Amino acid sequence: MSKTVTIVGAGLVGSLLSIYLAKRGYKIDVFERRPDMRKIKMSAGKSINLALSDRGWKGLEGVGIAEEIKKIAIPMYGRYIHNKDGSTAYQPYGKYDQAIYSVSRAEINMRLVDLAEQQPNVKIHFNERCTTINRENIEMHFENAETKQSSSVKSDILFGSDGAFAASRLNMQLTTDRFEYNQHYIEAGYKELIIPPGPNGEFLIEKNALHIWPRGTFMMIALPNLDGDFTCTLFLPFDGEKSFASLKTKEQVASFFKAEFPDALPLMPTLLNDFMNNPASALVTVKCYPWTFDNKIALIGDAAHAIVPFFGQGMNCGFEDCVVLNDLINRHKEDWNKILPEYQQLRKPDADAIADMAIMNFIEMRDKTADPKFLLQKKIEARFNQKHPDKWIPLYSMVTYSPHIRYSVALREGQKQEAIMQKIMAMPDIENKWDSVDAEREMLKYLEALS
Repeated sequence: MSKTVTIVGAGLVGSLLSIYLAKRGYKIDVFERRPDMRKIKMSAGKSINLALSDRGWKGLEGVGIAEEIKKIAIPMYGRYIHNKDGSTAYQPYGKYDQAIYSVSRAEINMRLVDLAEQQPNVKIHFNERCTTINRENIEMHFENAETKQSSSVKSDILFGSDGAFAASRLNMQLTTDRFEYNQHYIEAGYKELIIPPGPNGEFLIEKNALHIWPRGTFMMIALPNLDGDFTCTLFLPFDGEKSFASLKTKEQVASFFKAEFPDALPLMPTLLNDFMNNPASALVTVKCYPWTFDNKIALIGDAAHAIVPFFGQGMNCGFEDCVVLNDLINRHKEDWNKILPEYQQLRKPDADAIADMAIMNFIEMRDKTADPKFLLQKKIEARFNQKHPDKWIPLYSMVTYSPHIRYSVALREGQKQEAIMQKIMAMPDIENKWDSVDAEREMLKYLEALS
């Protein structure tokens, strides 16, 4: 049985993976390019708060650390829509007490690193940049960012979990015949802003919701933090009439926010400085294949499948990688010649599916959440799900609250549902008979025809 594992990257997935493998008795070395974030002041402007949902919680529960992470998470039970005219609307995410949880990327990463280091057989090395990987003998070479000294380590198994621009993946790309790689940038970038707490530390807008200001070609969102503030993220095209390129001066920024986000502007006293000082960052989808090499090296998390953040599933998908891998280790009794090929075969279609759904959800959040027709469609789906839970689970619930349903299955079912809903929405006078026996009968008829 292989006993030594090297993990490149101590981000969210690398840290969780180290805990899973350590609990099985493997000796783990984790090499992280960045300094130890617990010891440095984090620079503002590059974070999107993360949304933990059921797939992610399942990953944390698998190694008994969910309760620890819950201490730094805030439940969000729905979307709180802020329209341009100042009106608002609340859209519950699921039913009863179903929620997604807002967590700070830095906070959860630091907590996972702490928990990883509590395992006696995990050692994390910071400031170590992966330079080359020798596939023949699974030897990794690193350069220390501070001392510039080189080092190397050999192990039985190697995981690359070093993010969207992974050095581990690049090394595999350069040494693998017919390696498929595709990266796609959306036209929008993002910039981090903030709504600070009120004078007594209170939340200035609804605490237990994900706030969205949908504006067609762009939007702003806000997620709550434990100290009473909200991390706001402005998603805006890089170029064009309303874009980062068109907002060069404080006057232009102030005028833009006054016109587009009039209710948020008074809550953002540091807006102009934040906007000028924080970078506008790009959003990329990465798809590649293969993910595993020689049954000894594997890519995991963003290194294998970076996605845009609009379904809130990047971290959840990476944590689910760890769950699937752990299940396969159990099933194949530590036989890595069987584990890694099946891990790739199972996860690749699911990662591709959630990548596509994340792009689709960007359009939904940005364009449709303020559209009365879209809101009616969601109301019809929720009502039908109430009456026939065995026949219809809305796509959002399949992805967010149903970890037993694979992403690829959710996408396929979601496409069928959308085709049915287009027919239902075209029914005459649907606005008035959306909850009628006629509408229900039609949905059942279409479902039967597709089954």
